[in-house]
Amino acid sequence: VKNLATQTAKATEEIAGQIQAMQNATDAAVGAIEGIGQTIVRMNEISGSIAASVEQQGAATSEIARNVQEAATGTLQVSANIIGVSQAAHNTGTSSEQVLEAARTLGGQSDTLKSVVQKFLDDVQAA
Repeated sequence: VKNLATQTAKATEEIAGQIQAMQNATDAAVGAIEGIGQTIVRMNEISGSIAASVEQQGAATSEIARNVQEAATGTLQVSANIIGVSQAAHNTGTSSEQVLEAARTLGGQSDTLKSVVQKFLDDVQAA
């Protein structure tokens, strides 16, 4: 009986040691799981920051594209205005040439009229 009691005591100690080892392993597993959970939370925070940054970059890119489009439209309008000014300058030049030609013609007619009037006056004085 004494021998059986000794074996039971040893077996109980072994079981207690194994239970303690299991508890230690469980505690370590819980710690590791908590660490993994914290890592997942941090990764979610980082993902959210990245998503927000991507959204802001997309908005900035859209704004840049809109500004480029407006600049292109403005450039087309300026080009059209330059063409209009060039055409108006050409038309003004043509009109100026016509006015100059009319002035030359009028000057010639004025000289002719002066000669005719002078001849008439000379004929009137001679008669």
